[in-house]
Amino acid sequence: MTNQWVVVYNHCMKNDAEMVTIPKSEYEGLCSQVTELTSKVEWLMEQFRLAQHRRFGASSEKSAGDDYGQMNLFNESEIASDILVPEPELIEIEKHYRKRKNMVNETGLPADLPIETVLHELPADEQVCPECDGHLHVMGTETLRRELKLIPAKAVIVEHVRNVYACRDCEKDECGVPIVKAPVANPVIKGGFASPEAVAHIATQKFVTAVPLYRQEQEWTRLGIELSRQTMSNWLIKAAFDWLEPIYEVLTVMLCSRYILHVDETTLQVLHEAGKPAQSKSYMWLYRTSGDTNNPIVLYEYQPDRKAER
Repeated sequence: MTNQWVVVYNHCMKNDAEMVTIPKSEYEGLCSQVTELTSKVEWLMEQFRLAQHRRFGASSEKSAGDDYGQMNLFNESEIASDILVPEPELIEIEKHYRKRKNMVNETGLPADLPIETVLHELPADEQVCPECDGHLHVMGTETLRRELKLIPAKAVIVEHVRNVYACRDCEKDECGVPIVKAPVANPVIKGGFASPEAVAHIATQKFVTAVPLYRQEQEWTRLGIELSRQTMSNWLIKAAFDWLEPIYEVLTVMLCSRYILHVDETTLQVLHEAGKPAQSKSYMWLYRTSGDTNNPIVLYEYQPDRKAER
């Protein structure tokens, strides 16, 4: 009996216990299988819990640089280039030829782009004939190639100076001299040094090309300009309230005067919203005119819920 163990089990269909003797090696093998199967079940259950969390659980991850507010609603899209795409060619459509609609010229560039000509000349001491040592003159030119030159954004200081006028005749008569000043348009932000071009550039970078303000701040720093994201945020908010909100209100009145409107909402999460946890849903509503209008209007409006009153 030294190499055998006694195992006691209950039959499912019997109330009495039966004793069965099995070899020790077989018993140990069964124990090993039970341990292995238990480990597999635990691993599979853990994978299931992780999958459920990834699908339904809340995420606390934030993108780098997002400490100053929520990132854009729309992600930046990248268009992949393909060097295998052939050059533009004429295509036949109903027995006549025309260029592809998306091609303006043979390079696909707008025809009204300004052209900067780089003239390559021989130095004066090299303008000598190699045969008779006579002086060379220009007999013509040849175009070698065309290149697309991109000019990065640059910053300049715009100083507004206006003339002040006075009357010479009044000065001679030693009477009161009227002073007339040239009119000057109000700044885009009162008390600030922002120009319309600067605000438009920052807004386009953020809301059209999805470049967050912290990256724009880094870009300005590389150019030697200390323009903080807080200042740019103030510019965007102030310009939106002073210049864009009146236009938005007029468009809202025009939109609501239409008989048919299309409305839809999409969910999003807003960080640091008062009275709501970060995992709760908020809604961005879209309103637009129907296709029968000659002047289509599309407006967005943020709301914390989707109640009927919205």
